[in-house]
Amino acid sequence: MAGDAKKLQPIIVKKIKKGGHGHHGGAWKIAYADFVTAMMAFFLLMWLLGSTTEGDKKGIADYFSSPLKVALLSSGSGAGDASHLVKGGGQDLTRTTGQVKRGEVEAKRDTVNLQALKQEQVRAEIARLEDLKKKVEQKIEASARLASMASQIRLDMTRDGLRIQIVDEQNRPMFASGSAVVQPYMRELLQEIGHVLAEVPNRLTLEGHTDSQPFAAGERGYSNWELSADRANASRRELLAGNLADDRVLRVQGLASSQPFDAADPKAPANRRISIIVMNRDAEDRMFRTAPEVAAELGVESAAPPAVVTPVPPIVSRSDAAAR
Repeated sequence: MAGDAKKLQPIIVKKIKKGGHGHHGGAWKIAYADFVTAMMAFFLLMWLLGSTTEGDKKGIADYFSSPLKVALLSSGSGAGDASHLVKGGGQDLTRTTGQVKRGEVEAKRDTVNLQALKQEQVRAEIARLEDLKKKVEQKIEASARLASMASQIRLDMTRDGLRIQIVDEQNRPMFASGSAVVQPYMRELLQEIGHVLAEVPNRLTLEGHTDSQPFAAGERGYSNWELSADRANASRRELLAGNLADDRVLRVQGLASSQPFDAADPKAPANRRISIIVMNRDAEDRMFRTAPEVAAELGVESAAPPAVVTPVPPIVSRSDAAAR
């Protein structure tokens, strides 16, 4: 019986719980790793924003606000073109180093296009003036009377455009001696030139030139300055008689003997001449610009334009008028 009681005795298991420093698991490691990752992403974002230009920032903002509008305005290259993975996107950020502003690139492209357009206009204008030069030569060759004056006609291209010069000869003067009366053959030539110049839209400048032979009354009276201006204006009237529109003439001026054709001989007959300049666009632009604009380009202060005084020409006798 005693042996049976020992067999029936229950087994008691006692658990001892340790306190204070038990193991808590590894969940905190995951949270810490997420925090470090978030902080690294934040600092990368700050660095990218600090190194990105304002133009690129605006492009990114436009992309996220209205990508379709950006694609349409950018016309393909740089936004929404075939090189984008997502159609209709903004500016392709892989095409820039982040240091060139978008506006600067567009400004350079517009400047290049404008320069190319101006060069094309210059080439077209030169071709038109060259064609005009050939027409004047053909007109002179087609007329027997004008062909006899071919030695007095000079045609050349200058910085301001096509220059047509009619020079004097000792045995064939263009004007009466000491006056602005046009000789009949000179009148015919000027009218034919006016008829040809009426076919082009360019403006004209007329210049009168004389030799250095002074008037007997001196420079204080009716001088070579008045004579050259009167002859240039008389030539203008003959051009108008050849169907040239009056508004085509932009300037008429007398230069006296200040710009001789034959500098070696200031009194040579060739210095007495009329210059008709068919102005190109650049010459017209310089003509219409005001004095302050020209002075600003030169970096100097503009002065007030001199007053223009029109002298009253006295009566010149034939004895006072030297052969000029």
